[in-house]
This record gives sequence, C-alpha cells and structure tokens, in this order.
Amino acid sequence: MGNPFAGEVTITIGDAVHEAKLTLGALAELEANLHSGSLIDLVARFEGGAFSSRDVIAVIVAGLRGGGWRGQAGDLLAVEFAGGPLGAAKLAATLLARAFTVPQ
Repeated sequence: MGNPFAGEVTITIGDAVHEAKLTLGALAELEANLHSGSLIDLVARFEGGAFSSRDVIAVIVAGLRGGGWRGQAGDLLAVEFAGGPLGAAKLAATLLARAFTVPQ
C-alpha cells in the first residue's frame, strides 16, 4: 500500500503493482501535457467533478512516472483499473490530494 506521507498511491496494472506519486518533475510534465489550463485548474476540475478521462489518464501517467514507471499514456488505454473508470478517477484524485496536502 502506498505511503501517504510520501504522497504514494498503489496502482495495479495487470499483474504488476506500482507505487505512484506526483514528484515535482512529474507535476511539471503533467502541467506541460495538459490540454487546458494549469495544475490549479486541473485540481479545480477534480474537486468540481468536471474532469475528463484525458485528465484522469494524464494524472495517473504522471504519478506512475514519478514512481519510476517508464511507460506511455498509450500503454494504459487497454488497462482495466479496479473499480473501472470511477476507480481510475479516484486514483487520480488521490494522487492530486496527496501531492498537495499533508496527511493527518
């Protein structure tokens, strides 16, 4: 299980378990790849429930890269996440929350 104090989230892809986290470098890459707005706009979309599937994949890819994964967004197109699309959205939201808050 990912360490929330390190900003980690556990993501399972197929049979492989990855510890993902939004490092500063991963956040910079995420911001560069956003198709609209800034990281603040992205967080606001998640908070308001107005995020897109592209937002979800972008955050998950950035988190996986922050954890050392070397794949591409296209590698996730056929991946089945636990909980389906909603489960993937929850993973992305958790990554964002852990990047910008201190666990209690």
